[in-house]
Amino acid sequence: QGQLVESGGGLVQAGGSLRLSCTASGGILSRSRMGWFLQAPGKEREFVATVSQSGDSTSYADSVKGRFTISRDNKNTVYLQMGSLKPEDTAVYYCAATLTLGIVKSTTAYNFWGQGTQVTVSS
Repeated sequence: QGQLVESGGGLVQAGGSLRLSCTASGGILSRSRMGWFLQAPGKEREFVATVSQSGDSTSYADSVKGRFTISRDNKNTVYLQMGSLKPEDTAVYYCAATLTLGIVKSTTAYNFWGQGTQVTVSS
């Protein structure tokens, strides 16, 4: 069974940047569309960004367009480059994988999940 492990979270001031990484094992990455989601305290988990299996197609939530970039390498890692961070970006960020080919933004479409990494943006 494959696993997803996120890293790169932390505390950053508003306007700063962070790069999150998600390392996959068990051959998940090569077969899967990958996504990033966030969950703020007391709120539902919500879509942030997704990248296709080939890496040539991406989609973003409106709230992060122009500030965040999702990418993947040819090995076993997917990234979320986060810039111009705002206090409202504070959340636990999760990496997820799905075998679905098309763009999917629903949490229910993703089969594998990491444990999450905390991102805190101070004002």
